[in-house]
Amino acid sequence: MNTFKLMDGLEICDLSLLIEDSMIIADLHLGYEQYLTSEGVMVPGFQFRRIVERIESIRDASGASGIIINGDLKHEFGRVSRQENREIMRMMDYLQENFREITLIKGNHDPIVPHMSGISGIGIHETMRVADFLLTHGHVIPERLDAENIIIGHEHPCVGLRSGERVEKIKCFLLGPFRDMNLVVMPSFNFISEGSDILHEAVLSPFLREAELEEFHVYGVEDFEVFDFGTVGALMEFTSSTGFGGGW
Repeated sequence: MNTFKLMDGLEICDLSLLIEDSMIIADLHLGYEQYLTSEGVMVPGFQFRRIVERIESIRDASGASGIIINGDLKHEFGRVSRQENREIMRMMDYLQENFREITLIKGNHDPIVPHMSGISGIGIHETMRVADFLLTHGHVIPERLDAENIIIGHEHPCVGLRSGERVEKIKCFLLGPFRDMNLVVMPSFNFISEGSDILHEAVLSPFLREAELEEFHVYGVEDFEVFDFGTVGALMEFTSSTGFGGGW
């Protein structure tokens, strides 16, 4: 598995970012299957196994000894479902056995997580500074942004590309300017939903609502490979002129 240098001190490795000796993932949304079932949508319970397998593959390829979850470890907002409780405990056991340091950046789905049993021993923060990078989930803009580079999750970015009648959504990283800083947006580490199509859907994060989205570079990730799709603006122009975009 190859890594892709996004900027000095920051690499893409599959759906994670690598800084120093830590891997960063975002938006696991454990318990999502039970939520969908409660909404009348039946999905098989495969996500936890896929998440663990993917973490192991990235750890083995990168040699990362620490892991940072940049928000939304769980899915439900104001309660803990049975599936969430079970899977969070299993996830903590797995991470503690395989990583020297575990950190959670609180997302908008995580207000209850710090009060759950079995969470002791991991660092929980609203924001976190690592080298020249500030990590924050991305659902709010912190008052103090004291770094050259910001890394967020929350948006779940993907691009929807049409080929004939088939539309394929590809998870992606975004990199572009925010105020006088660089902003990196991470895809979700969730394998039930591809995410929000930045070419056809309104953005969620206040960071991206303030920024010029068309200036951001798009780096698609598929089967552990990284593809440079150019800027959002160029991709929008290409898809609209060729009919290769989602078009819905």
